[in-house]
Amino acid sequence: MALATGLTALASLPAPASADETRQARQVAYVTNQGDNTVSAIDVASNTTIATIPVGAAPTGVAASPGGTRVFVANNADNTVSVINTATNGVIAIIPVGAGPTGVAVTPGGTRAYVTNSGDGTVSVINPATNSVVATIPVGATPTDVAVTPGGTRAYVTNQADGTVSVINTAANTVIATIPVGAEPTGVGVSPGGTRAYVTNQADGTVSVINTATNTVIATITVGTTPSDVAFSPNGTRAYVTNRADGTVSVINTATNTVITTIPIDGAASGVSVTLGGTRAYVANPGDGTVSVINTATNTVAATLTVGVLPTDVAIANVP
Repeated sequence: MALATGLTALASLPAPASADETRQARQVAYVTNQGDNTVSAIDVASNTTIATIPVGAAPTGVAASPGGTRVFVANNADNTVSVINTATNGVIAIIPVGAGPTGVAVTPGGTRAYVTNSGDGTVSVINPATNSVVATIPVGATPTDVAVTPGGTRAYVTNQADGTVSVINTAANTVIATIPVGAEPTGVGVSPGGTRAYVTNQADGTVSVINTATNTVIATITVGTTPSDVAFSPNGTRAYVTNRADGTVSVINTATNTVITTIPIDGAASGVSVTLGGTRAYVANPGDGTVSVINTATNTVAATLTVGVLPTDVAIANVP
């Protein structure tokens, strides 16, 4: 996740959600602004900011609960997680975790949130019912991001400093495998079917594809410069990889593990999330304080939205 400076106000053209998406509960994109300690809440249907939420110091990772009622924000500089109530867009809890929290993921059942602590090589496990840490799991060096399988039985953690991924058994909260990947792995995402985990390796410009049945790397895909994050389309046929240093998004065909197009993005692409209907991908751009909205049918930028300073990550909540 990148640090950059500057905030440029850009005119934006609305890119409305599809009819299928607007019939669902309201979708809101939550964007962490690392440079001004806020989270921007963007209404996906209108691409307008509906709230700017003060959180902790240097917010980085963000994840929404499956029910859409809560959003968890990892505050890297003050070692806390802020919990946002999506009904009011206010912070209802502040949870102390480990040193330098960076990434966060919530289990499909919503009963646990996993937070990577880059400063002390651990993962904090939060019980959202009590907003308290119930376990601390040692992993590799400089854990950066985490993703949970659709079944909720495994969590995959990227360890940036030692080039590995730790696999956590969520029932026991223990590491059951350590997988060598590329150089400086940062982002990780698990496919909707749960059969693959994609890992962005920022130092060598690749994505490692892990078979979750065997916990082995079965493919290595060359993408752009300094790949940062990855998100899947709901049907799992496409993976979107942000390349921070060259300001692009690589679109991967997951059936062939090949890049089918590269989309230019303004302002150093960092975090990425795809809407529930799959028609849009939202990309946080720390270089210019914006979010790029990609039309996934055309793989073009449909809108550029101004948010806060150093937007780093984005999560989309299906708010009741």
